Amino acid sequence: MTAVAQNVVLIEDEAMIRRYVSMALSASGFKVWESGTAQQGLVETVSRRPDLIILDLGLPDRDGVDVIRELRNWCEIPILVLSVRTEEGQKVEALDAGADDYLTKPFGVPELQARIRAVLRRRPNQGSDFQNDDSTFEFGDIKVDRAHRRVFRAGEPIHLTPTEYQILTLLVANVGRVLTHRFILQKVWGPDYVDRPHYLRVFMAGLRRKIESNSSTPRHLMTETGIGYRLVRD
Repeated sequence: MTAVAQNVVLIEDEAMIRRYVSMALSASGFKVWESGTAQQGLVETVSRRPDLIILDLGLPDRDGVDVIRELRNWCEIPILVLSVRTEEGQKVEALDAGADDYLTKPFGVPELQARIRAVLRRRPNQGSDFQNDDSTFEFGDIKVDRAHRRVFRAGEPIHLTPTEYQILTLLVANVGRVLTHRFILQKVWGPDYVDRPHYLRVFMAGLRRKIESNSSTPRHLMTETGIGYRLVRD
């Protein structure tokens, strides 16, 4: 799964789940540092500076959402949440606090590995995947040229409205990460619009018609039902 060993801090109070996840990650080449409490997990994070944090929300000493907020005060290490909490509002709260993705228990190893791969594509301190000198980003047959504010599909330029372009570049800058409706609305329209998801739905529909080969079955601009959107590169 990974050619270079990467460090993971796993914060999970249930010993069986912790062992299950740790064994799966170790078999994939990761070095795993286990923690059974929030406090121990924060200490491990400070000392290990891991590539990824896997965090349960129902910890014995602190709520996981509070841990996410504390971590985001001083680091941008990707955070993958594991939790039995299935309510959309609870997922949104964790993602708005700064989590990169959310996996509901129970889960299988293939799905866990896929979520980890997606989260690790967006590494801290890179800001986004615009890494070339000309600030281009490609997914599918789409090429985004941020330097010239142009978007191409199969080599042909396509016209995006300024708002559509803002939404697309926000998703590109957070490729693989779930962005909540509230987060996108605040970034694109401002704080007065965070409770108007219909604005976002209209523009996402238009963006999909221009970006996707089939807007009714998108491959890249994916909906996380009741939560928000995610850009999937391949």
